[in-house]
Amino acid sequence: MRNPWNAVIAEIGGTFLFFFVGIGAVATLDRAAAGGAAVDQAAGLVVVALAHGIVLAVLISALMAVSGGHFNPAVTFGVWISGHIPGRRALSYVVGQLIGALLAAWSLRVVFTEPISPTLGTPALGSGVEPLGGLFIEAVLTIILVTAVLGTAVDPRGPKIGGLAIGFAVACDILMGGPLTGAAMNPARWFGPAAVTGMWDNSYVWIIGPLIGAAIAAVAYRYLFLPEADPARTPATPEP
Repeated sequence: MRNPWNAVIAEIGGTFLFFFVGIGAVATLDRAAAGGAAVDQAAGLVVVALAHGIVLAVLISALMAVSGGHFNPAVTFGVWISGHIPGRRALSYVVGQLIGALLAAWSLRVVFTEPISPTLGTPALGSGVEPLGGLFIEAVLTIILVTAVLGTAVDPRGPKIGGLAIGFAVACDILMGGPLTGAAMNPARWFGPAAVTGMWDNSYVWIIGPLIGAAIAAVAYRYLFLPEADPARTPATPEP
């Protein structure tokens, strides 16, 4: 018999590993800059995008059968709105994701001390980007991410390619939005390092933006793209 706690543990562990690598890539670039190395911004952006996208694709593929491989409160919110996960389980996933985010940020702070990486990869608005503009960017980027999740991991008609498409979506979003908002698309991705560093400025950008984007993608997919969907079916939740 399936233990329901296994899925929550998978969300905690998967989120921890996702952020340990993703945030760690940002902190590693900070470490190089602190050591006097010249870090090309464009090359650094590619490194961060690939680190997030590839590790997410690997972890989703590995843990999808256990929890669905969300690792993101916005994704869980979208899957819940689309009718593919019960509310209680969705809430337990979000709590697990926030725990995993904190564990990753605390662990990385041990590795990368404040002088080496002051921000620890906390998403921040780029020069000239206003909070409302940042919120809009985060929402649009999250629409792409959640659409990829619903189309490849939830929709039973979609191609079963593991987490590859979702990882690509994250990588592409970071390539576009990284310099503008950090391209978190994930409230937990912001929360973990923000809690450790105390960088709470414009917090709603990385909370409300992804949730709005997830809701738009979920409503559109459920009522426009998947009209024949049976809400009783839960392909995003592993079958017993």
